[in-house]
Amino acid sequence: MFRKVLVANRGEIAVRVIRALKYLSVGSVAVYSDADAGAMHVGLADEAVRIGPPPPAESYLNHESIIMAAKKKGAEAIHPGYGFLSENADFVKACEENGIVFIGPRSSTLLLTGNKSKCRQKAASVGVPTTPGSRGEIGDIKEAIDLAEKVGYPVMLKSAFGGGGLGIREANNAGELEELWSRAMSEARNAFGRGSLYIEKLVRPARHIEIQILSDGHGNFVHLGERECSIQRRHQKLIEITPSPVVDEETRARIGEYALKVAKAVGYVNAGTVEFLRDSDGKFYFMEVNSRLQVEHPITEEVTGIDLVAEQVRIASGEYLSFTQSEIVHEGAAIECRITAEDPLNDFAPDSGLVKDLRLPGGRGVRVDTALFEGYRVPEYYDSLIAKVVAKGRDLEDARRRMLVALDGFSIAGIKTTIPFHISVLNSNAFSNWRLSTGFIEENDVIGNLRRMEEKRKIETLQLGAAVASYLFLKGVHRELRLEEESSKQARRRTVHWEGGRFFDGY
Repeated sequence: MFRKVLVANRGEIAVRVIRALKYLSVGSVAVYSDADAGAMHVGLADEAVRIGPPPPAESYLNHESIIMAAKKKGAEAIHPGYGFLSENADFVKACEENGIVFIGPRSSTLLLTGNKSKCRQKAASVGVPTTPGSRGEIGDIKEAIDLAEKVGYPVMLKSAFGGGGLGIREANNAGELEELWSRAMSEARNAFGRGSLYIEKLVRPARHIEIQILSDGHGNFVHLGERECSIQRRHQKLIEITPSPVVDEETRARIGEYALKVAKAVGYVNAGTVEFLRDSDGKFYFMEVNSRLQVEHPITEEVTGIDLVAEQVRIASGEYLSFTQSEIVHEGAAIECRITAEDPLNDFAPDSGLVKDLRLPGGRGVRVDTALFEGYRVPEYYDSLIAKVVAKGRDLEDARRRMLVALDGFSIAGIKTTIPFHISVLNSNAFSNWRLSTGFIEENDVIGNLRRMEEKRKIETLQLGAAVASYLFLKGVHRELRLEEESSKQARRRTVHWEGGRFFDGY
């Protein structure tokens, strides 16, 4: 086991990893930008190193600064969390060249899985079904239009090196495809440094279902079941559940086997996720491999009892998997809501500011992964994710109800958050009946319903305010009348007059 690990991330995931290291009795080193000098992960770690100014390119994405910090503190390994450098093959290669263990897959694996088009080809070569589309990267718009005509519209134009919902465009005809081509290529180049694109048939309606995998460096592979991540906005996941209501034991075994075939084909080691789309006929199609720990990993931990971060560290240190496939047991169900500092009524515009009056949810079956504390200033430089609320129950309905109670108890002032959005989704008939799809938000007019709820709340607040004001006004008038009457009585009592040769004071 390692003596010391550097955590190359920030926010709630850095806190999560540091706590796992403490559980394993492994020393932790935090890194931080100037914007995060007072952040929770900095105080929680055993040691901390400043790596630069707030912009990510000058701090959390700076390969040289992070590797120098690891060497300076004597860290034998680096855990990347997710985002930032977690899937950066160049950074992993730099770690390997400097004798530092990267807690994740090898650089050679990341080069393959990072190219979505080549990874699709690899999956198809081992018999895993993929969506109809290009076998490789598309050379020009003419080739794109010809292929789209063959597979049939609508199609998705995607960056070969994309991720996080970026570099994806939907086209319903040749005109749209031609119009989007240059835009998609430019976005891909700006976001990922390469403008390579490929085409997939757009599966609609679809459910997004992924399989969590683990593998050690000794040829052992397991999967930990599925998570459904169909509630999305612009291809970004918002709510995740496990188990999926459309996956039975037979299907789970089948798509689990698909996932392990892909993992073995790309030489995968450590924790990762193999992602699929399920169409309305129940057919599954391979999408991609997410070669890192996922944001939604806590729901798998809750139903399996397996600490995925601790397993990552053990695997990277050279240990064997501590369990076999048959020993993995799933109990109950879990839901995760990603709480972000965004305004859902303003096109999810990011927000930042000072956290005030913070009240985190709790109670039976509730877990909150966060780096928030009262007085913390949410910076504007980074991803807007500020907390993950996880609710576990006997089944999905039990977990849904627990989540609603948890969200009702989550109070934060000073910044706008997506808590009302999640409450709106969880209260909808479609969600409570598990009619989920990647188009859920649009199909169920979630934002419209949220807007109407907000308007109703404002009206009720105004009505309540008016009623209170009216009550206070009438109470004030009544009090004034009583004071006036009392004053009159007191005046009469103090009247001094002459009667029968004597002075009388009052009555």
